[in-house]
Amino acid sequence: MRFIAALPVFAFHGTSGMTFLRGDTGEFFTDLFKDAGTPSVSFFFVLSGFILTWSARPRDTVPGFWRRRMIKVYPNHLLAFAATVVIMLLASDPFEAKKFFTSLFLVQSWVPELPVLTGMNPVAWSLSCEVLFYLSFPLLLPLVRRLSVRGLWVAAVVLAAVPWLAVLFAQNVIDGTPLLPGQPLTHEQLWFVYFFPVTRMAEFVLGIVVARLVLGGFVPRVGLVPAALFALGGYLLNAQVPYLYSVGGTAAFWVVPLVVAGATADVRGTRSAMRGRVMVKLGELSFAFYLVHVMFLVSAQRWLVQDMSDGAALATLIGCFAGSLAVAYALFTWVESPLVRKFGSAPRPKPTPAPAPVTEPLTAAKD
Repeated sequence: MRFIAALPVFAFHGTSGMTFLRGDTGEFFTDLFKDAGTPSVSFFFVLSGFILTWSARPRDTVPGFWRRRMIKVYPNHLLAFAATVVIMLLASDPFEAKKFFTSLFLVQSWVPELPVLTGMNPVAWSLSCEVLFYLSFPLLLPLVRRLSVRGLWVAAVVLAAVPWLAVLFAQNVIDGTPLLPGQPLTHEQLWFVYFFPVTRMAEFVLGIVVARLVLGGFVPRVGLVPAALFALGGYLLNAQVPYLYSVGGTAAFWVVPLVVAGATADVRGTRSAMRGRVMVKLGELSFAFYLVHVMFLVSAQRWLVQDMSDGAALATLIGCFAGSLAVAYALFTWVESPLVRKFGSAPRPKPTPAPAPVTEPLTAAKD
C-alpha cells in the first residue's frame, strides 16, 4: 500500500511545473494530479501511527525505540541530502545557511517560510514532521492505552476533525504574505495547514487510536475492496474542495478504513494482491523512492527535456521513475536494510494465535 500511495506523489511532482508532458495532454494530467500527493501524505502519517502502535513491544525502552527510528530514517535522508548538495553544486545553485541546516537536521517544517520548507530536498519536510511524531510516540502511547473504548472512539472523531478545524483557524485568524498576487491565501496559512508538524500530528495520533481500536476488536470488519473504493471516492472529492481543505490532513478520514482493512486482512490471512512478494518489496522501497524521486525529476527537467521532442520527454519521465526505483532498491538493499538489521533490531515477542486484549498487540509487524 505504501508504494501505491507513493505513485500519486510522483505523478504530482512529475506534472506540476514540469514539461515532460506537453500541450493538451500535459494540461490534462497537470489538472488531474494537481491534488494527488496530499492524500498520500495523510495516508503515510496515519499509517505511521498505526504501525508503530501495532508493532509496539511491551518491554521496549524509549532510547531503544528512538534508536530504531533514527536508524530507519537518517541514513537514507543524509544520502539524499548529500546527493542534493552535489546536484546544487553542479548547477551552481547558491547555498543558504537556513535552508541547508534546517533541512540537514530535519527541522525545516517549523519555519513558516516556503523557500525554507522546500529547500534542498523538497520532500524531506514530511520527515521533519515524522521526527516530532517519533519523539512523542513513547509519551503518547501510554496515554492512549489508558482510554476506554468510548474514549478511543471520541478521540478518533475529534482527531479526524482537527484538520478541518485547522483550515477554519487559518482562514479566520492567520494573516501574512499572499501566496499569489491578488489571492487571499497566504504563505503562513499554507504552512500552518500543510507543513506545521503540530497540525499534522493529529493524523499520526489518529493512527495510534485506530490501531488500539483494531487490536481490541472494537471496529467492524472492513473489506479491502470497499475500503479502497471509499478511499478512491475521497481522493476524487478531495480535488473538488477549496484548496486549503484539499492540501491539509482532511484526507485522513478517507484513508483510515483502508489502513484498517489492510491490517485485519493480514491478521486473518486474507488473500490479497497487497500481500504478494512483489508488492511487499515495493512497499519496502517506498521510503527511499519517496526521498529520491524529486531529484531525478528536477535534474531531468533542468538539463535534459527542454530541447526534446514530446516523445523523448515522455520517455525521460518514465526513465526518472525507473531510475528512482533503481536507486531506492540500492538504498534499501545496501544501506537501510543492513543498518536496521545491525543497529535497529530488538527481540520481538512471540505472536499469539488468538486476539489479545486492547492492551497487547495481536502480532508483530514491520514499519
